[in-house]
Amino acid sequence: MPIELKTELLVDSLAFPESPRWHDGRLWFSDMYARQVMSVTGDGKAEVEFAVEQQPSGLGWLPDGRMLVVSMHDRRLLRHDGHGLSVAAELGELAHHDCNDMVVDRQGRAYIGNFGFDFLARAPTKPTVLILVAPNGEKRVVAEDLLFPNGCVITPDGNTLVVAESFARRLTAFTIMPDGSLTGRRVWAQLEGASADGICLDAAGAVWVASPVSAEILRVLEGGAITHRIPVATQGIACMLGGSDRKTLFVLSAPLAGAKECLARRLGRIETVRVEVAGAGLP
Repeated sequence: MPIELKTELLVDSLAFPESPRWHDGRLWFSDMYARQVMSVTGDGKAEVEFAVEQQPSGLGWLPDGRMLVVSMHDRRLLRHDGHGLSVAAELGELAHHDCNDMVVDRQGRAYIGNFGFDFLARAPTKPTVLILVAPNGEKRVVAEDLLFPNGCVITPDGNTLVVAESFARRLTAFTIMPDGSLTGRRVWAQLEGASADGICLDAAGAVWVASPVSAEILRVLEGGAITHRIPVATQGIACMLGGSDRKTLFVLSAPLAGAKECLARRLGRIETVRVEVAGAGLP
């Protein structure tokens, strides 16, 4: 039987926390519907870092320290240099609908997902693509026929990318070629009774998966075995291993609802729990 873990509250009253990243001693995240990129310290002191008017999602950093952020509605990759935002890449010609989560590799290449259909309007599900943006802004499709590509991780050796396909309820792995292309597509884990949103990787090779459908966070081994479960009050949105030893799991949850409801109710939360295996790889 999977081990069940209990969390402690770090910060609440958020609209819709997404895309957590541990960076420079703080947890960075997008409060998506509040249109803000925020950070929070380990003792719960939260700060607004900057605004993204078309809704922020995935976060990452270039090798030179500049920050990348996905702007959802206008389908752009933005770059923040500490003073302001500029456009790193226009994604509208490749992305079929709103852009969402992202992972940035050690060369500064960004792998970015998108909805592929109007999710909030309950439009029919359609497959879409994963986009690679190089540090110079060049962009191309590196994977097709994905059902709502969402959270992504890259293994410590830089050789494997795992992406959460939310509407396929699975984790899909690819081998990363030297030029950033993806090959060797395979099912890393099919999730039974769960879904896949934000994900993070630990040093034992397991993936922590936020599951909105089952309102929990799961630790999943390759092949699909579940070792740990963490129930959440609303719906599991994302997770990240951080802290000084990368053994603090940050759990992000919120109702899976539209902007108006989430802004009115502000039920988004970030909770923490200590785990035995440290985080590894990217993000």
